[in-house]
Amino acid sequence: MGIAALVTWLITALGGFFLLYTWISNGGPRKPSSSHFPPALIFGHFALAAIGLVLWIIYLIVDSDTLAWIAFVLLLPVALLGYTMFFRWLPTYRKRTEAPAADAPAERHFPMAVVGGHGLFAFVTLVLVLLTALEVGGS
Repeated sequence: MGIAALVTWLITALGGFFLLYTWISNGGPRKPSSSHFPPALIFGHFALAAIGLVLWIIYLIVDSDTLAWIAFVLLLPVALLGYTMFFRWLPTYRKRTEAPAADAPAERHFPMAVVGGHGLFAFVTLVLVLLTALEVGGS
């Protein structure tokens, strides 16, 4: 189950990298007044998720229960920050049919499929990491 969690975590990370790239390339950090995402929110989410992923890879190599739990605990604020971004993004998504404005937030360019896939794989990752830490289904 640990390898399955790694696979879903990597898929989640790919979606997250795409969203981060889209946000940056559309001026997110250069136009913070127009974005609903403060840079600290975006980069905090990214940093905690990356640290957790590295710890998860180390866990898979050394099989330390402590590392599995630390990775899981790190995923909790990652998930909370992700939900925060999702709920801040929803009004922007709902206004996507309006004429593009010069001050439109960078997150207006996020494809719904990527946002949804990123969230779905993140949820599955969280569950798989928890089940692995609980040693459900063997290691």
